[in-house]
Amino acid sequence: MASTIQALPQEVVYLITAGEVIDSFAAVVRELVENSLDAGAKRIVVYLWPQQWRVRVADNGCGMSLDDLQQAASAHSTSKIRSSADLWKIHSLGFRGEALHSLTTLADVEIISRAPENVGWRVVYGDHGEATQVEATAIAPGTVVTVSNLFASCAARRQGLPTTAQQMKAVQATIQQIALCHPQTTWQVWQNDRIWFTISPAATAGQLIPQLLPQLRPGDLQEIKLEIPNPENPQLSTNNEPNATTLSLVVGLPDRCHRHRPDWVRVAINGRMIKSPELEQTILAAFHKTLPRDRYPLCFLHLLISPDQINWNRNPAKTEIYLHDLSYWQEQVTQAINQALRISAANIKESVQTTRVSQLLKAAEEKGNYNFNPQNANPADNTQHYLKAVAQVSNTYIVAEHSGGMWLVEQHIAHERVLYEQLCDNWRLIPVEPPIILYQLSPAQVAQLQRIGLDIDIFGEQLWALRNLPAMLQQREDCAEAILELSWGGDLQTAQVAVACRSAIRNGTPMSLPEMQKLLDDWQRTRNPRTCPHGRPIYLSLDESSLSRFFRRHWVIGKSHGI
Repeated sequence: MASTIQALPQEVVYLITAGEVIDSFAAVVRELVENSLDAGAKRIVVYLWPQQWRVRVADNGCGMSLDDLQQAASAHSTSKIRSSADLWKIHSLGFRGEALHSLTTLADVEIISRAPENVGWRVVYGDHGEATQVEATAIAPGTVVTVSNLFASCAARRQGLPTTAQQMKAVQATIQQIALCHPQTTWQVWQNDRIWFTISPAATAGQLIPQLLPQLRPGDLQEIKLEIPNPENPQLSTNNEPNATTLSLVVGLPDRCHRHRPDWVRVAINGRMIKSPELEQTILAAFHKTLPRDRYPLCFLHLLISPDQINWNRNPAKTEIYLHDLSYWQEQVTQAINQALRISAANIKESVQTTRVSQLLKAAEEKGNYNFNPQNANPADNTQHYLKAVAQVSNTYIVAEHSGGMWLVEQHIAHERVLYEQLCDNWRLIPVEPPIILYQLSPAQVAQLQRIGLDIDIFGEQLWALRNLPAMLQQREDCAEAILELSWGGDLQTAQVAVACRSAIRNGTPMSLPEMQKLLDDWQRTRNPRTCPHGRPIYLSLDESSLSRFFRRHWVIGKSHGI
């Protein structure tokens, strides 16, 4: 019997490889701009002619010599790795040597490049990546890659792609994601010979994001940068140690911004945006019970990890990776988010919370710092009173003073946040004697009470006896009503929220100054002090600089009177 298995022709192998790497306009742009970034470019210009199936990327990177240009598009040729050992110490965005060769298989490719103090060269490549035309040319240091007639050899690929508008939207998203990982780079994007959009350089990702989301205000984001050890040697955590990891985190403060979809829960590792369901779920869990229902956080996480912690060889697009010691990184991310959401000197600059008050005070510039002790990273460990209770308004709002201005704190939801976190840390069910008798419960209600750990059994016809209950409800006169509320559904955390809400001090309740001060102190120590478990903002800040501007205290005596 004749063999039916045989080696594929070389051109078929190349087409299969090319189809995995280059599948759209966005993939072409991604591969070319990653090469530009690897070349050290600080300015990248992208030109798109979608109707002509043409892309050009120009950069001011280090450029290439003639010898490198002649080899650049050969199959599996790269300057970035030399041996299999290099796969475990990858510091570049590209390393497989497939992108340019795949482009020559699917399109016409021309590269013009010049290394500093060298002559510029123009090279045109054939179908298999060989240099077919070589000539000297004038060009500034850097590289210009032009890809024309994309997918001309694959008519089915062109027909299967989305509409031009959808493809351009994907290109924009690709560039924005890469820019977020490399905020110091200047980007200019043209479409059909007209400027489409630009992205100006920024010192950090947090300063870049408002260019991508113009509706954000400066005080809506909180950014932190931490040095953490790699899991192999947790004792070494200084910046000089080679095993230290940099964790950069930008979060939208939950009392100020959130999203309808989880489209801004983003994770990057070593300069590349990746898909990591495990880390994304960790981020969502860290924001749990800080946002309104069906809302999602804004969070960008960027880890700069030692390369030996990562295996990039999982997906041709390098967007899916294997990350060693995943649980360790999840724990570090949770702790970082908790730190970013706390109120401390190192991570807060307050701004006015409502548009009405903002317009009233004309608070356009950055606000003053909340006066915390910078030596103390964890408010729970410090007994100093950062906020001083001075009054109660309408038996509802606590007026709190600090050196940078004053806050209005709603007493009920501040207390609700305190009680909720206490319940999360110490959910305690205590026996009750005599039992609490409940009437006319449905089977679903009984099952729900049993699901959250309550001991309930039949006591008679349409009667049930409850023999334990959450400790916080023990002294309440409306204990039976609270239990009925818990019976209507939800998980344990939902029950904890309900108990906290019912147990918190009611608005309209008079409080003495010591009682207000005690509540303020307890509230400042919570992990998520910005919102209640339902996602409502707890406080409104009126900082000193805004009040000064509103009351025009910058006026000069004499001149203000026309003297």
